[in-house]
Formats: sequence, C-alpha cells, structure tokens
Amino acid sequence: MTEQTKKRLIGLYPGTFDPVTKGHLHLIRRASKLVDHLVVGVADNPRKKPFFTYDERLEMVRTDIENMREKQCSIEVVCFDKLLIHFARDVGASCIFRGLRAVSDFDYEFQMTGMNAKLDPEIETVFLMAADKWQFVSSSFVKEISSLGGDISDVVTPAVHEKLKQKFKAGKQW
Repeated sequence: MTEQTKKRLIGLYPGTFDPVTKGHLHLIRRASKLVDHLVVGVADNPRKKPFFTYDERLEMVRTDIENMREKQCSIEVVCFDKLLIHFARDVGASCIFRGLRAVSDFDYEFQMTGMNAKLDPEIETVFLMAADKWQFVSSSFVKEISSLGGDISDVVTPAVHEKLKQKFKAGKQW
C-alpha cells in the first residue's frame, strides 16, 4: 500500500477537561503515538455543571496542546454536545481513547464501552492506564485543593493554575 492510498487513522479522546490536568496531557501525548490524527473532544454538557465555561475549557486545552512537546500526530481540539458515539462518527474516528486511573474508573468505562459497541461496533475503545505519577489526579481534586489554597502546580500547567487562581479570586465557588 502506498502512502497516498493508506487510510488515515483518526482517534478521539473525549472529556470535560474542567480543568485539563497534566494527567490528561500525558494521555493525549501517548494517544498521539497511536493514530495519524487525534481529535480532543471537549464535552459541552451543562448537566455536569462545569466550573469553567465551555469557552474557557476549550481555550485551556488548546493552549496546553499548542505548548505540548512530543506530539506524534496532528491534534485538533473541538467541542461536542451530542452522544459520544455520534461525535466519533462525525469526526471519522475509528477509536475512542479512555484513561483509567483506578478500578473505580474501570467499572464505569466498561459499561460505557459496552453501550458504545452496541451503538457502533466499528468504533473501538482503547484504554490507556494512567501512569503512576497521575493516578491520583482528577479535575475535581484539583479544583477542591485549589479552592482551599493548596498547591496544585505539579498537576496542572502554569496557564491552568493561573486560570484557577483568577476564578477563586473573583469569588467563584467550587
């Protein structure tokens, strides 16, 4: 097969990214090694009551990916507000990347993978285990620690850290 006839492999890494953490970025970097193009889908789901607006989350993810070294493929950041499997079809993804930190993540992700496979058996789910360094990191913990004045500089980029400080300084409640 020549390079011109080779089908481009597209992967999707979805999330709320409220806010994006270094754990997310680590998984994005790893997923970029496995596909020709990676779509990072920022979920716009008001039912989750995100701390950051859609535009703020989109901006933080885009900024962090622009500054990311060691990307192995092109990466596009887009918002979505529909069923994940429909979004995956829309962007032409053949696989959905999901990060796993602990056994508790697995139970939820296992159920979601089964439902997605029922809805579209052509789209695979690929689980990436979080590195030891990032297994304890969650966006919820980051917001809680930051709201109480704790140091989160090791788990988010300086840009995200600054956005969190600004939100809390402005009186936003977590």
